[in-house]
Amino acid sequence: MKIGLTGGIGSGKSEVAKRLAARGALVIDADLIAREVVEPGTPGLAEITATFGDTILRPDGTLNREALGRIVFTDPDRLKALNAIVHPKVGARVAELQHTAPEDAIVVYDVPLLAENNLASMYDKVIVVDADDTTRLTRLTTIRGMTPEDAQARIAAQSTREARLAIADIIIDNNGPLSALDAQVAELWHELIHVAL
Repeated sequence: MKIGLTGGIGSGKSEVAKRLAARGALVIDADLIAREVVEPGTPGLAEITATFGDTILRPDGTLNREALGRIVFTDPDRLKALNAIVHPKVGARVAELQHTAPEDAIVVYDVPLLAENNLASMYDKVIVVDADDTTRLTRLTTIRGMTPEDAQARIAAQSTREARLAIADIIIDNNGPLSALDAQVAELWHELIHVAL
């Protein structure tokens, strides 16, 4: 069973993914893979440097994601250029991981840009982790340490809540405490196991 898991930045999607993995799901994390394909020495990082310049590198040669983020999240054309480099490489790596999954596995694809890239049809079910913009902004500034401006720019660069909710088969409301999230994920896992049988 292929599950697409998505949610806006700061919604708590990664928390849901962790809890599903702990229950036995095979989680394929697009963000993690996106980091892998731009590590030093990869063709991905070479292409990004050629496109955006050396100023997006740290002194140790790794990608300075914050510096790159400041460029792309305020300029849709630059974001499109970055996505054209990274997305095909992520797709190829995801395909490799898919082939290693057991046939009876519940595979959860943690895909931040699932709505933006119209990928819902690729999955048996789409789960959207939802939190209102105020909650997300608070999390991004307090937990991740972003400036309010950076947080707003990243929220604005993604699909609207309405667009994400429109593709959802299942919605996880994550406006509350983690204890509420635990209960919802337990119920979700029970449902997924039942459907997969």
